[in-house]
Amino acid sequence: MNYRAYRFALAIIVATVIAAIFISPQLFDAHYKFRPWKLGLDLVGGSHLVYEVDLSNVKVADRISVVNGLRDVIEKRVNLFGVSEPQVYAAQSGASSRLVVELAGIKDVKKAIEQIGATPSLYFGKKVEFEGEGGKKVPAYQQTALTGRYIKGAELSFDSTTNAAQISLAFNDEGAKMFGELTGELVGKPLAIFLDDNLISEPVVQEKITGGKAQITGRFTLAEAKQMVARFNAGALPAPIKLINQQTIGASLGANSLHATARAGLLGMAFVVIFMALYYRSAGIVAACALLIYTILTLALFKLVGVTMTLAGVTGFILSIGMAVDANILIFERSKEERRKGSAPEIALEEGFRRAWPSVRDSNITTIITAFVLYYMTTGFVKGFALTLLLGVVMSMFSAITVSRALLRSFTLKS
Repeated sequence: MNYRAYRFALAIIVATVIAAIFISPQLFDAHYKFRPWKLGLDLVGGSHLVYEVDLSNVKVADRISVVNGLRDVIEKRVNLFGVSEPQVYAAQSGASSRLVVELAGIKDVKKAIEQIGATPSLYFGKKVEFEGEGGKKVPAYQQTALTGRYIKGAELSFDSTTNAAQISLAFNDEGAKMFGELTGELVGKPLAIFLDDNLISEPVVQEKITGGKAQITGRFTLAEAKQMVARFNAGALPAPIKLINQQTIGASLGANSLHATARAGLLGMAFVVIFMALYYRSAGIVAACALLIYTILTLALFKLVGVTMTLAGVTGFILSIGMAVDANILIFERSKEERRKGSAPEIALEEGFRRAWPSVRDSNITTIITAFVLYYMTTGFVKGFALTLLLGVVMSMFSAITVSRALLRSFTLKS
């Protein structure tokens, strides 16, 4: 027996027992306090909200960045509700831009909708004149590119004379530059500040402001000012949104689907284990143990890094299990070929790993590249599928190279 391999195998078994304890007490319980599972909408239920984005006042060149800004702001907002894993992503429906918000496990959906819709839409405007009937000049306000998405933070302040509540804003670097250019252009002219399409302040610019700070004054109560500061700090919407569709998904539907998927996965694994035990005998039994270790360690990794478990994610995980089995089969077949040549079991094992490694490496790397592209180029459930597949394949390479090898070295091949 190879004692070095035996000690390594023992260390892997101990790590697996610890990982099993880590994941097993509440296997899919989102309320477990110590690093709880993050479960998706399709498993724990919740609401599926679709918002239409009003981009009528946004330049065509800026629309993509505005939609992305909206997505980031709303995701920051819904994170405040204690949602296990909010999913916010952009979608296109013809010429209409939409944002999809998935709130998994949320209890007070009505309040969440109100808070998302109540997030202030802030923009700055300048007074212009249009020619009306009879050539008469008609004053109006024109929205500028400076909106709430450039706000870095807000705080409550008070007027030193009247002690009235006011809101102090701080812009990010890009916003500070835009604010400086805008105030420089409007020296001696009014700068209009709109909140939720209502004109709340129209101060006359005395000089160019380069500090990246501004103040909003108006007839606010202290409670209103505090609420707006909190909302600005959570994120001001760079464009108006309107809720056009809401669907409530029951947790029982997701639970039934999860149980069906788990049953199918366990049944498939059982058939694989039986086949490998009958065909590869002792090596097949060792591979089945390695597969169990791989499953436990991968689930522990998912929980440790905070992977959101959805049905698509579970599917990606099951697919990665299949790839782990495929790697073991390649290794065993190469080892059997060496045994037929008359090699000793230990030598056949090492040659089997050496000859199978290029195929295992190349197939896994191509899958990793595909999963990586899917993760960064897609949204929603496809992204969850790509993430579990990516982590699962990486773990399967580790399992094939180290776990299976250590176990087989510890228990010399007899067949």
